Amino acid sequence: MRRKQGSLTVRLPLAGVALVALSAVLVFAPAQAQSNQLVDISVALDWYPNANHAGLFLAQERGYFEAEGLDVTLTTPADPSTVLQTVGAGRDTFGISYQTDLLLAREQEIPVVSVAALVQHPLLAVMAREDQEINRPRDLVGTTVGMTGIPSQEAFLATMLEADGASLDEIELVNVGFDLVPAVISGRVSAVMGAYWTHETILAEREGFPVDILRVEVWGVPDYYELIMTASEETVAERPEEVEAFLRAMARGYLDAVAEPDAALDALMKANPELDRAVEAEGLALLIPQWTEGDAGFGAQTAERWDEFAAWMVERELIGAELDVDAAYRLYPPVGPVATPDS
Repeated sequence: MRRKQGSLTVRLPLAGVALVALSAVLVFAPAQAQSNQLVDISVALDWYPNANHAGLFLAQERGYFEAEGLDVTLTTPADPSTVLQTVGAGRDTFGISYQTDLLLAREQEIPVVSVAALVQHPLLAVMAREDQEINRPRDLVGTTVGMTGIPSQEAFLATMLEADGASLDEIELVNVGFDLVPAVISGRVSAVMGAYWTHETILAEREGFPVDILRVEVWGVPDYYELIMTASEETVAERPEEVEAFLRAMARGYLDAVAEPDAALDALMKANPELDRAVEAEGLALLIPQWTEGDAGFGAQTAERWDEFAAWMVERELIGAELDVDAAYRLYPPVGPVATPDS
């Protein structure tokens, strides 16, 4: 799993049109190609394959991309922080990234747009060992907090502290890189910012250390899309049929994964046998409710969510107020509604 919010922080048709009704449904009928030749499509993942990508692997295994005339290759980038650059330059057709990172990339004039929200809500959290008794942000005052070294995450933490009457000046920050779990369970730090409550928490508890988490959106950070599927402006403008075909097939995979999590896990493990199945199974169970938004279905995005989160980034001086937020996303009709199973 990629380490949250990208290193773009030193470290999508069309804008202005009315929002497509969220009850709209993408038709599953394949777009038949005029010939038997498949169109090559590359998709850069945001990190190593994990439960968040199960819908893609299931769509690939079940032939949904091929049925749409696409030959899709899922790739793990050598440097995940470069995904938006490779997508913007056309070296990858699509890439998974983060709402924060995409807005930062737009600030740097990288021509990338979000075409679907894969995870509807934040997964980022502060994580602490249960015995540290850190139950709210102000409990961090006077402690040492491990950071990944991604500057935007300081803005997340500062917002959480301020929402609880504290400040960043009242804690000590230590760069622990991406060794978040070892830093917490060893006691090197009291807590870490940058953990995913669908992944690092599972790893820590499997090591015998129960943890508590503070979710960013509970403490002052506006709700945002954790993972998004991105494409270049050129791809969206010049290859609209291929974009829509890809989104249809991807949505079929994710909706199948919601309905058949065991099959999704099988597909993920078949393609990536080095993964720990038990860890990915726990993560998948936590992620499935995050893939769809109420009755809106899979892939839904709203202008309001983009505007509110961008306004927070402006307030935190992560991006400039002049950035054209409407140009950062495209509102394709999501697939849905879909009911999440109780199990």
